[in-house]
Amino acid sequence: MSEVTDLLSRLIQVDTTNPPGNETAAAELLRDYLEANGVECELYARVPERANLVARVRGTGDGPSLLLLGHTDVVLADPAEWSVPPFSGEVWDGEVWGRGALDMKSQVAAEAVALASLVREGFRPAGDLILASTADEEVGDGFGLQWLCEAHPDAVRCDFAINEGGGDRIELGGATFYQCTTAEKLTAPFRILVKGRSGHASMPSIADNALVKAATLIERIAAYRPEQQVQQEVEAFTRTVLGELPPTADIIDRLRALDEITGEVVRALLAPTFSPTMITASHKRNVIPALVDLEVDCRLLPGQTPAQIEPVVRAMLGDDIEYDLVFGEAQGGTRSSLDTPLWRAIESFVAETEPGARAVPLACPGFTDSHWLREAFGTVAYGFFPMRSMPADVSATLIHSADERIPVDDLELNVNWFRFAAHAMLA
Repeated sequence: MSEVTDLLSRLIQVDTTNPPGNETAAAELLRDYLEANGVECELYARVPERANLVARVRGTGDGPSLLLLGHTDVVLADPAEWSVPPFSGEVWDGEVWGRGALDMKSQVAAEAVALASLVREGFRPAGDLILASTADEEVGDGFGLQWLCEAHPDAVRCDFAINEGGGDRIELGGATFYQCTTAEKLTAPFRILVKGRSGHASMPSIADNALVKAATLIERIAAYRPEQQVQQEVEAFTRTVLGELPPTADIIDRLRALDEITGEVVRALLAPTFSPTMITASHKRNVIPALVDLEVDCRLLPGQTPAQIEPVVRAMLGDDIEYDLVFGEAQGGTRSSLDTPLWRAIESFVAETEPGARAVPLACPGFTDSHWLREAFGTVAYGFFPMRSMPADVSATLIHSADERIPVDDLELNVNWFRFAAHAMLA
C-alpha cells in the first residue's frame, strides 16, 4: 500500500461526521504523521474536540507563501446505503472507499504526503510552505478556517492557496480540459414570510390561507428567468473551449451541445439562482395557517450583493400578495485573478501530465473556504485537485453520497501535483 493510500485509509477510519465533528482526532493523526517526518506542526482549537492542524516549512528568503488547504470534517453516512462500512477506509479494486474519500480527506492526505516527502528530501522553500487541515467546513459554525483567520491570522496568512472545488477532467469537442475554480458565487439566503388569516380548515372560505399564497410565490420563483451576464471566469472558459465568445444567449446551447452537464454548470454562472427549499406552515392539520415561512437558497454572482438583488426579488414575487422579505447572512462571492504565478503553475502541470490537455478556469456555483482567505488577506486562492482516472460525472454522484471512493491513481497524481506546485512557486 502506498504512503498516501495508507494515510487516507487511516483518516477515513476517524469518524469526523459534522455535527458534531470531533476533528481533533484527525488533526492529531496528521500531526503525528507529519512530525515523524520532521515537519513543524501546531494545533489550534476554539474548543478542545474541534482542532485545526497547521503545519509549516519555513521559507529561507523573501519568496511568496503557499498554503495547501483542506478540511477534515465529513457529512453524515448511513451504513445501510453503503457496499462497505463508510468509515472502514477499505482499499478495494484500486480505490479507497469511505466517507471523505472525495470530500475531502483525499486532498488532505495528498497534501500531507507531499509536504512530508519534500521535507525528507531537504526541500528549502524561498517562502513559507503551509498546510492547514481545518475543522467545520461542512457546517460552518465558526470552528474552522473562519475562526483561524480571525483568532490566529498569522497561522494561515498566505499569498497563494490551493483548495478543493476544481480539477475535473472534461472532454469537450474532442479536446481535454482540467477545470480550475478561481471564483465562487455568493450564498445569500432569504426568507419570505407570507401573511394570511387563520381559520378552521373545515370552512376554508372564512380564512385567508397563507400556504396557498406561498404556492403562488413558489411558482413565480420557478418560472423566473433572471438577466444573464458574462463575467470573467465564464468568458475565459468559453473562449478556451469554443475558441470564441458567442452572444450570451447562445453560450449555454453551444456548451450543452458538447456536454450537457458543463452547459448546466455554466448556466448557473450566468445569473443569480433562486431555489425554494424549506417551508413551515400550520402545525395542525385542521388549522389554516396565517403565516408561512418560505426559505429560498439564493446564489449571486461574484460582486453582487443582497442589497442590489432585493429589487429583483420583489419584482419577481409581485406586489399582490402580502409578505415580508428577510435576507440571512451572505457568504462567499469572491474571486482571484487569472494572471498569477499559481495559474501558470497549474497550466504547466496539466501540460506536463497530459500533453495536449489544457487548464481552464471557472467559478464555483457554491462556495468553499477559499473566500475566508481572499477576504482576510487578499490571497490568490484556487480550487484544483486533478482527477484523471475517475470521470467527473461519476465523482459528482459520489460526493456526499453512498459508496464514496477515489482511485489510488488519482491520489498519487495529486501528491505529484502538490509537490510540483511547491517547486514551481517556492523554489
